[in-house]
Amino acid sequence: MKFARAWAVRLWRVAAPWLFGLGLWQAIALMVSAVRGIPFPSPWQVAQVLWDMALGMIFLEHSLYHHLGMSLQRWAEGFGLGLGAGLVYALAAGGSEGVRRVTMPTVEVIQVIPGLAWIPVAILLFGLNHTATVTIIVLTTFPAVAIAGVMGVRSVDQRYLRAGRMCGAGPLALFATVSLPCALPHLLSGLRIGMGAAWRVLVAAEMVVGSGDGLGYAIIQSRWTMDYVSAFACIAVIAILGLGMERLVLMPLERRTLARWGMVAAAGTASGAEAA
Repeated sequence: MKFARAWAVRLWRVAAPWLFGLGLWQAIALMVSAVRGIPFPSPWQVAQVLWDMALGMIFLEHSLYHHLGMSLQRWAEGFGLGLGAGLVYALAAGGSEGVRRVTMPTVEVIQVIPGLAWIPVAILLFGLNHTATVTIIVLTTFPAVAIAGVMGVRSVDQRYLRAGRMCGAGPLALFATVSLPCALPHLLSGLRIGMGAAWRVLVAAEMVVGSGDGLGYAIIQSRWTMDYVSAFACIAVIAILGLGMERLVLMPLERRTLARWGMVAAAGTASGAEAA
């Protein structure tokens, strides 16, 4: 009996947020249809279209899998380049006061510029193509990772570095055993921010700089053809993927990484000491 009750409580905790979201969506659809007299896509209609797309229905000359694959390819290229550039910059600026003073104001300016504001710059440089979309993603990802990385590198306790040097550790050993573990919380925060920002700006960039495929392109084209149900289906795919990356990739990665370097235990010890 206790097992069944615990299982029911767990199931309710998982299902309740989804039921609330779908119920709110359905209520909005009914309200819009009643007040404005226009059809608003309901969860059931969107689910039916998503099912047809999953079975291979052609949508804007391509299947859903083609649109999804092209969006993921652009996102992976842009995020990977932005992540790599941000980490390299963090190591250089975090370890050099001179480099940081000269370059950090520029990086901070790039950070405060919305991703979509880079669209005219990307179009001027590369035209309406795949490279322009990737460039916008890079410019959105880089500052988030770079600034968080610099904060992480600067947070390293110099006493640990001196102790490592006294033990004969070289630069690579110091980075792997001291600098990286201490900087991980900041780096993971920058990674999560950069990944989410890159995903959002990808869809928006595809709406403007799209080259005939991608989820963002599919949404904006559905608007012109008045196919709002298909547009909502693409939005649902974007939401599911974004939530999946956050819950299934980033959060487990953060937990395992912090546990691997003993930071979870350290945080618990520190909290206990503060409480005492």
